[in-house]
Amino acid sequence: MLLLCGCLLWLLVPLASRTQKLPTRDEELFQMQIRDKAFFHDSSVIPDGAEISSYLFRDTPKRYFFVVEEDNTPLSVTVTPCDAPLEWKLSLQELPEETSGEGSGDPEPLEQQKQQIINEEGTELFSYKGNDVEYFISSSSPSGLYQLELLSTEKDTHFKVYATTTPESDQPYPELPYDPRVDVTSLGCTTVTLAWKPSPTASLLKQPIQYCVVINREHNFKSLCAVDAKLSADDAFMMAPKPGLDFSPFDFAHFGFPSDNLGKERSYLAKPSPKLGRHVYSRPKADIQQICIGNKNIFTVSDLKPDTQYYFDIFVVNTNSNTSTAYVGTFARTKEEAKQKTVELKDGKVTDVFVKRKGAKFLRFAPVSSHQKVTIFIHSCLDAIQIQVRRDGKLLLSQNVEGIRQFQLRGKPKAKYLIRLKGNKKGASMLKILATTRPSKQSFPSLPEDTRIKAFDKLRTCSSATVAWLGTQERNKFCIYKKEVDDNYNEDQKKREQNQCLGPDTRKKSEKVLCKYFHSQNLQKAVTTETIKDLQPGKSYLLDVYVIGHGGHSVKYQSKIVKTRKFC
Repeated sequence: MLLLCGCLLWLLVPLASRTQKLPTRDEELFQMQIRDKAFFHDSSVIPDGAEISSYLFRDTPKRYFFVVEEDNTPLSVTVTPCDAPLEWKLSLQELPEETSGEGSGDPEPLEQQKQQIINEEGTELFSYKGNDVEYFISSSSPSGLYQLELLSTEKDTHFKVYATTTPESDQPYPELPYDPRVDVTSLGCTTVTLAWKPSPTASLLKQPIQYCVVINREHNFKSLCAVDAKLSADDAFMMAPKPGLDFSPFDFAHFGFPSDNLGKERSYLAKPSPKLGRHVYSRPKADIQQICIGNKNIFTVSDLKPDTQYYFDIFVVNTNSNTSTAYVGTFARTKEEAKQKTVELKDGKVTDVFVKRKGAKFLRFAPVSSHQKVTIFIHSCLDAIQIQVRRDGKLLLSQNVEGIRQFQLRGKPKAKYLIRLKGNKKGASMLKILATTRPSKQSFPSLPEDTRIKAFDKLRTCSSATVAWLGTQERNKFCIYKKEVDDNYNEDQKKREQNQCLGPDTRKKSEKVLCKYFHSQNLQKAVTTETIKDLQPGKSYLLDVYVIGHGGHSVKYQSKIVKTRKFC
């Protein structure tokens, strides 16, 4: 690194002898600097009027230089730490003697220049330690060679530097309003609405800007590059910086490259030695969200967790230069959800439950006596529903349920069971649930895998229709009902009719066709047929079959629409 400083001065001294000192704010040179910022990536020269991004290895200082050509020149230097606090200082040094010998005009030997910069510490103008975006501003600075030295004692880190001799006209960073605070205007269980005053950069200076909102649960951020660092996947660098002039053998060792490979073929890039350098530990993605919203100055953050503290930061970004300024961030705690009322289940009793769309219901079952197992019957009337069962806090079951399901859980003396039912995104859910320690006879009837009703087209007449359905090995009571419907009977009406929890007691007596008992020990023969008579020609009918269990609880098969022949 020190060798580099000597090399730079070797470049600067002959330029100084011709009264052209690097870098100048010559517009042609400046425009080149802006277009090709990569030119400065591995250089220790700070360009005038362009922000540079670089890196620091822990406990390894880094130095940058720039020249102010004339006395009484305005000067502004801005240092932005990213993911670690920095120590930095700015000092002024006299330029080395322009010539050596007897006015030969030749530069001094390299070693003499190197020794001179080491021996002369210069005059310290400013120093800072911390992770704030900090500035050095002077309206009248003397000419000379300025040195910016940076150090990170905490960890390897990124940072940004901006220096200019024309701060009044540059205005590189977006301006903040007179009140830079972010206000919380609305607070809910899962939403927070933020508002802030607009930046004068857009309203007065007519420069293109956008606002970026950052949400996290740890702390506020002081710069957007600190956010970017937090979003990176690794605790160290995402990519190793490209080798350049300002690397020392020590720098390569930090990346696991042996220093004696310098100057050889680049085969050292293939596989670093695991014994050298630092270990790079991966970490999971940070719990942080960044949303850029254009030029709006009000925004509602949604999908937050209830009763949780969040930190909110707003950054105004100049979309031309990609520079940014942080508003004064804020924090807020979302409201606590209203506590769910827990429904107590009684042993052996069916309970009706209604769950809102995306909602949840909590049920509690506490058997009064010791038990070896618990049986839970659940009948989802419409769409699928999710059930979770915990015993004394331990998760025993988590499944989606359609139709009728039965679960047997191992019992435990004096255990208490918490059942959570969660609705789906489509709509509200209805279900029936029963928990018991003595399942001697099922309250819910057993069902075949296929609960469709089959109609025989060839057996249709002008006044009758023949249908069939499957049964089980258990003897159950089946009741069939008919209802005349319009020819334009649609899916919405059909969906309302598909509530499997609505029993025969909700039907008109005139719609009842018959009831019969049926079962078969041979499942392949567990099929029954029935002919529905006294129908009208050319009419459509909705047919329903109900199976009724020992406990009186009924389940409806899938509805079927049949149409009689118009001419016979």
